[in-house]
Amino acid sequence: MNIKSKHRVNSMFSMSSMTDIIFLLLIFFMLTASFITPSGLPINLPSSKSSNIVIQKISVSITEELEYFVNDERIDVQNLEMILKNELQGKEGLIVLHCDKNVPVEKLVEVAGIATLLEAKVSIATKPKK
Repeated sequence: MNIKSKHRVNSMFSMSSMTDIIFLLLIFFMLTASFITPSGLPINLPSSKSSNIVIQKISVSITEELEYFVNDERIDVQNLEMILKNELQGKEGLIVLHCDKNVPVEKLVEVAGIATLLEAKVSIATKPKK
């Protein structure tokens, strides 16, 4: 007697749903990661209770050694006003200031004064207080 089943069970596993989920997660992380633009410079930011994430247009960084950087490019402090003027042309006037917590306040005020002369808003980058 030869009994054969008409219904065969397929032992293959379909990975299409798994790849769809991974693709959606990849898109999600790519979109959310682009909102935060970390500075590649070794700056120890001061902490604050209200630390908001701002989408950076122009970044000015001052290191502990009083080195100035505009968008991660080292510049001379005498050329700061000219470089910021060139960077602000045709863009929204927002400058994010990444200042090491050991830098004297007068250096921060100097950059903020230049930004005010160029009619730009200044936002000071901080890290959240734990």
